[in-house]
Amino acid sequence: QVQLVESGGGLVQAGGSLRLSCAASGLTFGNYHMNWYRQTPGKQRELVAIITSDGSTNYANYADFKKGRFTISRDNAKNTVYLQMNSLKAEDTAVYYCAADDRISGYKYWGQGTQVTVSS
Repeated sequence: QVQLVESGGGLVQAGGSLRLSCAASGLTFGNYHMNWYRQTPGKQRELVAIITSDGSTNYANYADFKKGRFTISRDNAKNTVYLQMNSLKAEDTAVYYCAADDRISGYKYWGQGTQVTVSS
């Protein structure tokens, strides 16, 4: 079965960096668009970034990308998608989820999430 396992979360001071990883198994990774979402208590899960099967990227907050705060990437040889997060702010505190989109069916698989806490 499809499994997405996130790692790399933790506690970091404001201004610091983290790199989240999501290792996928049970699917043909190169055929899937991959996403990072985040969610804080009481709020809806929100999209952070997407990387398509051919490597194109898009960000919910383009300004964050331009400032180099968030960068999504993938390594198809390792079946892994990454989210590099720099200059972290307290408002980036959330549970970060990896998701895989089946290009044919549109079905979305989810990981279990990894907690990111940014202390100010």
